[in-house]
Amino acid sequence: MDFNVKKLASDAGVFFTRAVQTEQPAACKPIKFTEEKLGQAEKTELDPHLENLITRADCTKNWTEKILKQTEVLLQPNPSARIEEFIYDKLDKKLPSRTTNAELLGQYMLEAAIEFGPETPYGKTLITVGEYQKRLGGAEREFLHTSAATFLSPLRNFLEGDWRTISKERRLLENRRLDLDICKARLKKAKQAEAKAAAAPDFQETRPRNYVLSASASALLSEEVDKAEHELRVAQTEFDRQAEVTRLLLEGISSTHLNHLRCLQDFAEAQATYYAQCHHYMQDLQRELNRCANAVSAPHSSASVCPNPVSPAFLSGPASSGATIPSSSSSSQKPVTLAMEQSQLPITGARKARVLYDYDAHDTSELSLLADELITVYTVPGMDPDWLIGERGNEKGKVPVTYLELLS
Repeated sequence: MDFNVKKLASDAGVFFTRAVQTEQPAACKPIKFTEEKLGQAEKTELDPHLENLITRADCTKNWTEKILKQTEVLLQPNPSARIEEFIYDKLDKKLPSRTTNAELLGQYMLEAAIEFGPETPYGKTLITVGEYQKRLGGAEREFLHTSAATFLSPLRNFLEGDWRTISKERRLLENRRLDLDICKARLKKAKQAEAKAAAAPDFQETRPRNYVLSASASALLSEEVDKAEHELRVAQTEFDRQAEVTRLLLEGISSTHLNHLRCLQDFAEAQATYYAQCHHYMQDLQRELNRCANAVSAPHSSASVCPNPVSPAFLSGPASSGATIPSSSSSSQKPVTLAMEQSQLPITGARKARVLYDYDAHDTSELSLLADELITVYTVPGMDPDWLIGERGNEKGKVPVTYLELLS
């Protein structure tokens, strides 16, 4: 190993010249550089624009760290899993595929259906719900992958790449500033010594020997002043150059904000897609469960044979068959039960109905609904009992019965 003792000693000398530790209260013990706090040296102030850029950059770094950490918690609440992902990322290894909680729940439901019997009402319902849980897990997996690629990675790259470069250049700028302060202090001391020697002449200069010594000392002081001035010019040039480099890097924070803005928009879009998929799957599941419940509810079968497996809290609003759906409207029109109305609804007659919940049509044969609006509904021969024909002005299409409250 090439160990340069002279270079090590020189670097140590520069460090101790730049920084001295002074006694401070226990609550605050900062390092005092170049005797600035002792009043023996003046601190070179940075340009106000550069100071503002530094403050803005620090703010960007702090908030980026907080947003990144909280987003990781949102996407992966399990701290052990986050640690595992961190280790794999540092080792540059691909993280093994992990089953989501929804997929695991769906698998358990499918296995339970085999145990209880796939032909029983409970087993059929377990299979239906289990399949949709696995679909929800797949949508979650895709959302996590998209969020990590489009949002987490750019934020992490900024903190581990750009910010480290900025921090390195800022430390170098601080060192250049300290060197400049040292040169200013040396020049000030040299000029003070030269002025003091000129103001207090030696009265023994009439002697030849004393005259020679005095002239030699004056020449040395003048040479020291020239040397200090040269070092100051060099230090000032290096400081100005480093300040310009640091300023250019800090001005790049504006581009970072624009990049993070695009990443944030991509993250919001991924969230919207994920929740839209989940909403679509749950609506399909709701229709499947209602169809299953209506299929097993034969006229001679009791409710205890195959109860509605969907709780009112799970569905978007329907209660179990035969239960009265209360109206939140202050209208005097009296609500009736869906089970009675389905059996009493005339084939060609039309009835008014109030929409209980928003509904998005899945194809052109269906009619989109808005909560609390009034529409006209009727049925036709051979139509699925879970659906009615709805009309609103010139619009017409199929509407699900579970989203309606028929009015008398």
